Amino acid sequence: MPQSLLPWFLVIQRLGIALLTLIIVSFAVFFATELLPGDVAEILLGQAATPEAVAGLRAAMGLDEPALSRFIGWLAGLASGDLGTSYVNKMEIVELLSGRLRNSLQLAGVTTLVSVPIALSLGIGAAMWRGSLFDRVVTVLTISVISVPEFMVATLAVLIFAVWLDWLPALSYGADMSSLGTMLKAYAMPVITLSFVVSAQMIRMTRAAVIETINTPYVEMALLKGASRKRMVLVHALPNALGPIANAVALSLSYLVGGVIIVETIFNYPGVAKLMVDAVSTRDLPLIQSCAMIFCVSYLMLITLADLIAILSNPRLRR
Repeated sequence: MPQSLLPWFLVIQRLGIALLTLIIVSFAVFFATELLPGDVAEILLGQAATPEAVAGLRAAMGLDEPALSRFIGWLAGLASGDLGTSYVNKMEIVELLSGRLRNSLQLAGVTTLVSVPIALSLGIGAAMWRGSLFDRVVTVLTISVISVPEFMVATLAVLIFAVWLDWLPALSYGADMSSLGTMLKAYAMPVITLSFVVSAQMIRMTRAAVIETINTPYVEMALLKGASRKRMVLVHALPNALGPIANAVALSLSYLVGGVIIVETIFNYPGVAKLMVDAVSTRDLPLIQSCAMIFCVSYLMLITLADLIAILSNPRLRR
């Protein structure tokens, strides 16, 4: 294969792997939800329902068909954009998800805008002044934050900022959004909680990636030629660490996929994660499956994007 086509071959290969992974994940999501305890028809009709009524509802909902045929039909619906109808709300799932998905994307976007610049600055700074007091303080703080689960961070944030100081509302949903200040207050608690956990892991991975690049011979040669430490890191090391840093950012932001479930539940934020938790309590299988696939697709997109950036930013592959 010509060397100039190698990066594009790797890009196509990564996209193919992502597509195959998505199919495998959809299989796992569908059959995992099938294993949830309880009968949907019995839950919807109540305990007083007769076996005939339950059997009739199962037939009307297509639950009496083999699981494999239902999976194939569900997968075909996903491919065409038809997510089905909610068992409980009797509404199109696309309609249910539209507003909730927008809320979750807004929360994730604000968290990204806050956490990524702070994490990259601290991670690069800790690598630049490795072994200094600044580096030790950042390392201790990041390890401390990583050791605390997100629900504990959220609980402490509520206790400090909402109960003791009375600065911020304890719940995001229903807060006054009439002005920019009140809107920022409504987003503050979920964003603080998510940024703490996401930034800590991103700082450590960024620091490790930059330090690994600094230890390479060509960067050490730049230092021996008289380059300042700042120039050595920003000009020589950082561009070549772009791939590992992109992976660090993607892996850290992918935590939003799971961490947002706990945060949205604690702060009663009306996002996709909160909708999924409510759907689990009512055994609304199509809604659970659709929410789970949204999280899986988001995670795969972040990881695949990081791989593509790493491939296209590698000068050895470009040459």
